[in-house]
Amino acid sequence: MDVLDREILSLLQEDGRATMTEVASRVGLSLSACHRRFRDLEASGVIRGFRAELDLDLLGLPFEALVFVTMRAGDYAAVSAFEHAVAEVPNVVQAHRLLGDPDYQLYVAAKSKQHFQQLYDEKLTQLPGVQRLKSTLIMKTVVAHHAPV
Repeated sequence: MDVLDREILSLLQEDGRATMTEVASRVGLSLSACHRRFRDLEASGVIRGFRAELDLDLLGLPFEALVFVTMRAGDYAAVSAFEHAVAEVPNVVQAHRLLGDPDYQLYVAAKSKQHFQQLYDEKLTQLPGVQRLKSTLIMKTVVAHHAPV
């Protein structure tokens, strides 16, 4: 991967709807050369796909929280059961397994404080293997998820 590939990735990360003609023009390549690089980046797995970025507020889910999960045990069965169960909770927008304590960080989106409490009490506390949950509210996203290309 060279500087031009990284520039293509950066442009597509900013605007996934940019046409190949626009990308080629901005990086100074012919359309065919840019398209070839794009296909190579897809084939190598660097570009995994494209998706819509949704606004949680406009979807009626303005209440965002991080929930830190400490597990009772860290064996394969406990971890696997937790990960499969948490993936089934629709309001868990992201889940990360962490190195160290706590074991997981969940990003949860809810309709309201009351809805979050209901999710917390009825879904999150019931996940298999959970010893302790600790949550904090998100005030503002300062840096959105992106790859440092």
